Amino acid sequence: MRIAVAGGTGVLGRHVVRLAREGGHEPVVLSRSRGVDLREGGESLTAALAGCDAVVDVASVQTLSAKESTRFFRAVTENLIRAEITAGVRHHVAVSIVGALAIDDGYYAGKALQERLVTASGTGWTMLRATQFHEFAAQTAQTGRMLGVHLVPQMRSQPVAAAEVAAEVVALATGAPRGLVADLAGPRQESMPDLVRRFVRASGSRRPVLSLPLPGRMGRGLRDGTILPREGARLGTQTFDQWLAESQGAGAAR
Repeated sequence: MRIAVAGGTGVLGRHVVRLAREGGHEPVVLSRSRGVDLREGGESLTAALAGCDAVVDVASVQTLSAKESTRFFRAVTENLIRAEITAGVRHHVAVSIVGALAIDDGYYAGKALQERLVTASGTGWTMLRATQFHEFAAQTAQTGRMLGVHLVPQMRSQPVAAAEVAAEVVALATGAPRGLVADLAGPRQESMPDLVRRFVRASGSRRPVLSLPLPGRMGRGLRDGTILPREGARLGTQTFDQWLAESQGAGAAR
């Protein structure tokens, strides 16, 4: 199969591309570095989808702003769906976040909008909601670093391996549209400040990790369990500590 991957150079997208290729499929990376601007859409996007059997949307943007997040996900989702219809692609696979629709604020406002646009598109679609990836702790450590400390939002999470999510995404993309499927989460509940602290220590840093509550509906949702999986969710197998040991070992080997 020929599978287009929007955001194919990102944390999840790289795994999707790799696993699709290992499975004997032909991945097509949709990104600005490959000459396709997902925000702009247009003929270059439609041309890139020629001959594709499915589109996997794992594109993302780094922001806590609801305005910026909704602007990004509206443009990307609408452009992809429009181009898919023109190119004759029959299957749109979207990856969202557990709890995004309930929070609908900050970054999650964009993901909630994406869900609404996909479900109302009238095309064949599948949607997988996943919890945060293990890699989110590393990203949070980097973005929250300032004045010699790491500032981390108070957050309850059940992180999952991005590679395990990618394996599920590829399996979904190679099948028929299924609508909303069961959520996918990691094997155990964790505290994000604690995950960042473990990541920072494993990286050899002794900088303090300070947790703080984010304001608004998004902050409450991060703290009160809204982003945790519900009954019926499927659970991955790799724990955060296993991922951390693997990633640190891979870094030492390079």
